[in-house]
Amino acid sequence: MSEFAIAGYVPGAIGRVTELHAAYYGAAWDFGLYFEAKVATELSQFLQRLDPARDRFWTAVRDGRVEGSIAVDGARAQTEGAHLRWFILSDALRAQGVGNRLLREAVGFCKQRGYASVFLWTFRGLEPARHLYEKFGFRLVEQIEGGQWGKRVLEQRYVLDLD
Repeated sequence: MSEFAIAGYVPGAIGRVTELHAAYYGAAWDFGLYFEAKVATELSQFLQRLDPARDRFWTAVRDGRVEGSIAVDGARAQTEGAHLRWFILSDALRAQGVGNRLLREAVGFCKQRGYASVFLWTFRGLEPARHLYEKFGFRLVEQIEGGQWGKRVLEQRYVLDLD
């Protein structure tokens, strides 16, 4: 494997991160247009309002191409906790420690900022991601059937307490 670099926003990141989500979740979970548009819209809105004092966006770049991402949305960190979002890796970087590195960056940022907690939404069935979250100390606090991704799934909320 050629080396990868951790970067912030790079030109094309919105499209590529959206593509990574749409390709993976479309193939594995039959998510469609609704999900892809939601990722593109919400990621674009987040990056336009990103405040480096409270938010962060990281990309994993290999050979000049975005192959993964993770973000911390701290807009409501004081009341709800920081929101971990858009965590994805391409097949080219999966199972090589890159996810660990991205999650370590995100959790480290939240600790530096003094956030009391970090949360994320996922759904049942994403076992490699669940394993990684639990390895970092996230715990499952809520499960509800819902459709926030455009399909009915058992949504799960994980929380990491930092204080």
